[in-house]
Amino acid sequence: MELHVTVDLPTDVDGAARLLADPAYVHAKVRASGALEQQVDVTGDPTGAFTVTTRRALPTTQIPAHLAALVGDRIDVRQVEAWGAPASDGARAGTVVVEIAGAPVRVTGRTSLVATGTGASRVTYDGEVRATLPLFAAAVEEAAGTAVRAALREEGAVAARWLADGDGAAH
Repeated sequence: MELHVTVDLPTDVDGAARLLADPAYVHAKVRASGALEQQVDVTGDPTGAFTVTTRRALPTTQIPAHLAALVGDRIDVRQVEAWGAPASDGARAGTVVVEIAGAPVRVTGRTSLVATGTGASRVTYDGEVRATLPLFAAAVEEAAGTAVRAALREEGAVAARWLADGDGAAH
């Protein structure tokens, strides 16, 4: 199943890169996803290439009940975003992988960060959700795609609040 999500940010591409590589912001967006437990690791620097790895335990109340029976009372999600160094205009490209431990589903794709105007930018996620569970693959892919879309949209809302509060000054 294909996945396409855009997140508009009220900051230029340099500010967006600093935001995406800020461990405090990453912790805030993971918390906003309803994480019961979380771990964040940021390597590299927003002036060059950087990688953001998150691990979060989520309650299975966020997925359909008939699928929750397959994974237990929580799901452990690992997400890795690897961003390349900026182009001359500040635009970036990268990759994203989302894995759910113990579940036969994986999201892989490409990310991009581009300017959309003065003081505005857009992060785009284009990928594919794949499940390898016979008979239930389509339902699992749909549930995973819905959950990933919702999480990325929530990240956009967290980013807007974060930037409005002065790049995390109030956090």
